[in-house]
Amino acid sequence: MSVDLSLLNPEITLATLAIAVLILGLIIPKHARYGLSWLSILGVLGVLGLTLAGWENQGTLYEGLFIVDQYAIFFKVTFLVAAFLVALGSQRYVDRIGDQCEYYSMLLFATLGMLVMASAGDFITLYLGLELMTIAFIILVCFKRTDARSVEAGIKYILLAGMSSAVLLYGLSLVYGLSGSVLIPEVGRAVAQDLSPALLLGLVMLVAGLGFKISAVPFHMWAPDIYEGAPTPITAFLAAGSKAASFAVLLRIFVAALPGAWAYWTTLVAVLAAVTIIVGNLVAIPQTNIKRLLAYSSIAQAGYILVGLVTASEAGIKGVMFYAFLYVFATIGAFTVASYFYTATGSDEIKDYAGLSQRSPFMAAVMVICMLSMAGIPPLAGFVGKFYLFAAVVDDYLWLAFIGLIMSMVSVYYYLKVTLVMYRDDPADDTPIKLSSPVAVTLLITMVATLLIGIYPGPLSEVVNAAAHTFFLH
Repeated sequence: MSVDLSLLNPEITLATLAIAVLILGLIIPKHARYGLSWLSILGVLGVLGLTLAGWENQGTLYEGLFIVDQYAIFFKVTFLVAAFLVALGSQRYVDRIGDQCEYYSMLLFATLGMLVMASAGDFITLYLGLELMTIAFIILVCFKRTDARSVEAGIKYILLAGMSSAVLLYGLSLVYGLSGSVLIPEVGRAVAQDLSPALLLGLVMLVAGLGFKISAVPFHMWAPDIYEGAPTPITAFLAAGSKAASFAVLLRIFVAALPGAWAYWTTLVAVLAAVTIIVGNLVAIPQTNIKRLLAYSSIAQAGYILVGLVTASEAGIKGVMFYAFLYVFATIGAFTVASYFYTATGSDEIKDYAGLSQRSPFMAAVMVICMLSMAGIPPLAGFVGKFYLFAAVVDDYLWLAFIGLIMSMVSVYYYLKVTLVMYRDDPADDTPIKLSSPVAVTLLITMVATLLIGIYPGPLSEVVNAAAHTFFLH
């Protein structure tokens, strides 16, 4: 049987790049390692180009273990865009910490894990991709080795990630034991014939294991502490990339592998989405630390994306994919502002953002646009994303759409609280904050994308429609 290895071009190239960055970091003298950041950034751009060039090149490898369809390619583009923006926006941050080769190689390995997850056609490939991503993130979360909060965040993440992986693996083993296969399409056929209580237990464990990865309530406890303690650029990548990868897997498992169990899990997911939206938004209100506020905001965003999973329809999948893509720009934009503000002032407290509109009008504008997009205010991208998500469920789950709408209005309150501090209050220190060129480019890209997708969503919507359609062809 001939194997078309060109389908693996993005993964092979990214793996080679990650290993090369790690090895070069060991060979090159410490003072000359600054070029590794540009090697990583340009390398990710190259892999992104390869992925886009293969948009029409679809197929399966190794008898269905690896699926390359437009659904997988779309998510890969999302991860690579997130990796590019995080790598570009974190240059100055990493220069202060040092250890460029370890930082960028782990960033690339985490992205590689996400790419593998998006194309996983069986449970083993899925788990390998998930663990590669998780282990790389564990190293990145505790990257500031001399910072007690970063080390504490790393310890919490490794304990909770290990526990969630164990639950997920046990759920996968139950599904495998009852279906006799690890291949997702074959599992779907077996489940359609026989749905036993043990299989339902396996489903609950899958929801719990993946619920941790997307920080859905009640599996969200880790997110605020780890988001606060981790280096801010890594927090952005955790919130955007890791979450999108986990949703890619959730859809692949529940919609493709378990269509026969749809009646059993759809209500569970609807309740989970509602609770996650409510808790995330309400607990964000009293926060005084910008990273904790954005952490609870990202929990609420996970709830919104879960809404698209409820219907298991093409419209729902389109909503998830559309929102996951635009969420990357809003999240990374907001966290990049927080990261650079911390680099300049040493503070993550919201009260210290007083007068940011005077010290750096561009940073303040980007933060406002990204936050209002997450709140779903028109004409920003978040409004269109939420429209697609709630339009998919409004016929069968009107109550869920109402909860989403009300909580979106609640979120405006705590986003505007930050805006008021930046624009109304006078700064304690009125020294201008000068942006470095890479950070300015990152913020410009996130702001333009957020505005452009909101005003003119047509092209992205067409691409997502095509990608969602290929999802059902396997």
